[in-house]
Amino acid sequence: MRRVPKDHPLRRWFAALVEDSFQQEIGLSDPRVLDYLASLLTEFIHVERINTLDDGSGRRVGDVAAILSKVEGETGFATDDDRRLFHQHIGDYTLFWTGIYPEVLRRMRRRDACDGLLSYTRQGKESYAIASDLSGDATDPPASILRALSEQFEYCVYGLGLVRKTWEQGQGPAGAGPGLVI
Repeated sequence: MRRVPKDHPLRRWFAALVEDSFQQEIGLSDPRVLDYLASLLTEFIHVERINTLDDGSGRRVGDVAAILSKVEGETGFATDDDRRLFHQHIGDYTLFWTGIYPEVLRRMRRRDACDGLLSYTRQGKESYAIASDLSGDATDPPASILRALSEQFEYCVYGLGLVRKTWEQGQGPAGAGPGLVI
């Protein structure tokens, strides 16, 4: 599956929503972090992107506990780069669900006993921190962005909730486009 192009109207719309919500309501204004969050929303709007990791047999893994078990449980499982990508995905996954659809997350966690034992906030922060430690300035995204996501996880959750509230109310930044409903 192809990634959504940088100039796609949906990406621009999410970028404007994220920028307005985070800068005006929270005071978080690091453009690299805001761009990362807009990209996360754009990519995860496609449900196939949310569960991109597999268990090695081709079966998609959709719960954090299974991903953690795979990444941290198997000796010699992966290179540091593979571990970085898995932990980055765990951070993205937990941030998306806790920020955008917390009510769905509660149902998902009741259904899946293993994830019901995890704190998605703590795990998201920890996974972004691990991914940051395994990253450098030349990786995409660089370590500094992943570290900021770890350190400001709760603010990002709150800000993503504001983004959702804005789009549900059919509001948005001036000139960001028509009342797009997702």
